[in-house]
Amino acid sequence: MWFADRKQAGRMLAERLAEHPLTDPVVLGLPRGGVPVAVEVARVLDAPLDVLVVRKLGFPGHEEFAMGAVGEDGARVLDQRVAAGVAPRDLEQIETRETMEIGQRVARFRDRRPAVDLRGRTAIIVDDGVATGATARAACAIARARGAAVIVLAVPVAAPDSLAELADAADEIVCLYAPAGFMAVGMHYVDFRQVEDAEVIRLLRSAE
Repeated sequence: MWFADRKQAGRMLAERLAEHPLTDPVVLGLPRGGVPVAVEVARVLDAPLDVLVVRKLGFPGHEEFAMGAVGEDGARVLDQRVAAGVAPRDLEQIETRETMEIGQRVARFRDRRPAVDLRGRTAIIVDDGVATGATARAACAIARARGAAVIVLAVPVAAPDSLAELADAADEIVCLYAPAGFMAVGMHYVDFRQVEDAEVIRLLRSAE
């Protein structure tokens, strides 16, 4: 399965989600790539849109490979098997850098707007895909800590193994395509250009 771009993927994902009974949903996009997908989901479901800011902890020298993730509210997920190959001092420096970036992005994306209240609601966490699952797990932990009654992880494409490992993080997982030969999220999009901060801000404002 190929998606033309994140917008089309969001529409297709929204159609699948619309088949599910969702009580008082809130759509939470993971910046940056998950926000264009989440905008379409929120529009179809007529639900409020917000972001959950999560940052991958990239393995030194191979930053695209996640050894964990950190997020808002002090959320932290670490794959001990991978992180064991990193010196404690290096790991601390990476975590400190990414945590600082989270604070800056929260301020940038929300622009002093409070986070949408998740207490007692269905939190639909949306990204453009799942590779290792580290950022998705951290996002689910944030939503859980903020009092979401039900957590739904919704993505267009994902690695099957990662989805299986996320079964304990979300109450429900909705994924359009989980190919056995998964290699990278971007391989399943014709247009997978980088989403800039300005685009995230524009999309969030357009959904208000």
